[in-house]
Parts: sequence; C-alpha cells; structure tokens
Amino acid sequence: QVQVVESGGGLVQPGGSLRLSCAASGSFFSIYTMGWYRQGPGKQRELVAVIRSGGATNYADSVKGRFTISRDNAKNTVYLQMNSLKPEDTAVYYCNFVVHLPGTVSDYWGQGTQVTVSS
Repeated sequence: QVQVVESGGGLVQPGGSLRLSCAASGSFFSIYTMGWYRQGPGKQRELVAVIRSGGATNYADSVKGRFTISRDNAKNTVYLQMNSLKPEDTAVYYCNFVVHLPGTVSDYWGQGTQVTVSS
C-alpha cells in the first residue's frame, strides 16, 4: 500500500505566495514521476507541473515563471512553490506519484488541498 498526504494550501491575496508539499509512504521501489494538478470551479483537472526522476520538469504555460516544482527523493516528497499568485490560480490542487511497485507501475493521488487567491 502507498499513502499520499498533502499539506499546504489556504487563502492568499493576489501577488502572494504559497508552498504545497506532498509525501508518499509505504512499500515501493521508487517514484518515477511526481506532479501537481489542479481543478478550478467548473473546470476539468489540468496538469500544473511535473518532475521526473532525473529532475526534468514541465510546466503549464499559465504558471511558467511563477511556480517551481521540486522533489526530495530521500523523503519521497514533492513541493510546489507558488509565487505571484493570481485569482485564476484558485483551485483544488492534487499531487500525483507514479510509483514503481513489485511487478507493476501505478499512480497515486493526494487528497487535494484548496488554494484560494482573493483580496
């Protein structure tokens, strides 16, 4: 079993910053890809950022230059530093891990954390 726990999020004013964290625990060999997704009100879930095991990253165009994804492999944790936040960043943010298990690869999701950007 793999457990995924998110932390961070909350209410912030436009232009402010927040940091999200997400940690995986349990029995697995390694984590290939760690990522962050979000789902705004009335919208579909979309990719925000992803970081691969080698450190390569990809970002949605809407967050490039403002958000930074990073990972700590020793802690099986992924972070999302969000700066210069805008009201349109308001959403529930979910982390995702692609995990190498004995004989298979599976992905796991965090429980979601609300980020609200408002004055």
